Amino acid sequence: MDNTPELDRLVTELNALGSRRTQEANRLDDWLALLRGQGGSDLYLVSGAPPAIRRQGAVRPLAEPPLDGEEIEDAVLPALPAYAAEQYRKHGIADASLRRGPGGRFRVNLHRERGRAAASIRALPLNPPELSELGLPPGIEALSRLAHGLVLVGGPTGSGKTTTVAALVDAINRRDAKHIITIEDPIEYEHPHRRSLVEQVEIGIDAPDFTTALRSAVRQSPDVIMVGEMRDPETMRIALAAGETGHLVFSTLHTSDVASTVSRVSDAFPSERQTTIRQELAMALAAVMTQVLVPGTAGNNVPAAELLMVGYGARQNIRKNSLQHLHQEITMSRRDGSFTFEECLAGLVGRGAISTDEARVRARHREELDGLLASGPLRP
Repeated sequence: MDNTPELDRLVTELNALGSRRTQEANRLDDWLALLRGQGGSDLYLVSGAPPAIRRQGAVRPLAEPPLDGEEIEDAVLPALPAYAAEQYRKHGIADASLRRGPGGRFRVNLHRERGRAAASIRALPLNPPELSELGLPPGIEALSRLAHGLVLVGGPTGSGKTTTVAALVDAINRRDAKHIITIEDPIEYEHPHRRSLVEQVEIGIDAPDFTTALRSAVRQSPDVIMVGEMRDPETMRIALAAGETGHLVFSTLHTSDVASTVSRVSDAFPSERQTTIRQELAMALAAVMTQVLVPGTAGNNVPAAELLMVGYGARQNIRKNSLQHLHQEITMSRRDGSFTFEECLAGLVGRGAISTDEARVRARHREELDGLLASGPLRP
């Protein structure tokens, strides 16, 4: 029996499939070029809608026909690193960073919704930011000058935690001759070697998970370690030990204030271990900062923050699990650089960056804010 016609048909279909996927990959490059060219922050590919770009907070569709899930998958899946493509095939969701020609780097989330492929792609800055560009209180810069200890940066999703930590790492890199190791999933900011030597480990490519990467990092004689996020107790335990034994360790948590940031670490462990972890945390912590973005008077978002430089009193309260007293410790350690969220808000009102009404809505201790506004704002 002659199977030649059937083989010819299969070859033709495979060639057509390969051609279509090449065209879709080219479309991805075109979309990413538009994203950069329009100064957008995100590209959204959703079945049943045209590609859309977020620019200055608003999501606007491109002048293209609606996409279907197959087009989205054909455009994005071949661009993913092998480990991320495998994750998508197994679980229907994958996160990765991409480098696409002159467009630079992007963070990609390929997922499924209503049974169809969809993607959210964020344009990553080409260079790490400088602290002075972020609009944070100048006292934050002191965190980059700490000799050792664990520095936790908390805040809700989208509050700029990762950007702040990247700026702190960049400040060290520009100023000091150090060995810096960053561990991220995925890498968001690439740090060139300046005065420091910087190694950047990406989970899924360079190491299987945060715990393995961090355990390896502490054996490489680093001065500074940046852990993108502490997701599990074992990673937290190693980070605590590293902060206590002479390393400067930065990490982020999804928390709202100083007390919840501290409790998030101890609460991640079984109850029988929490007393011991609080002892270790009290010894290792050097500073806790949290930040949020507040609508500004110029139509932009303005960062507001609080900072606790951890001293004797704060350590005692952490050991005793008296975290409700940490706000008072912030006010008692102003000489060390600490400042409350309300002091930051009052300073922003005083500079005309945010309105009084907005500050009052955002304040966690309204009476404290009203007192500061009445007497003239402190400016951290």
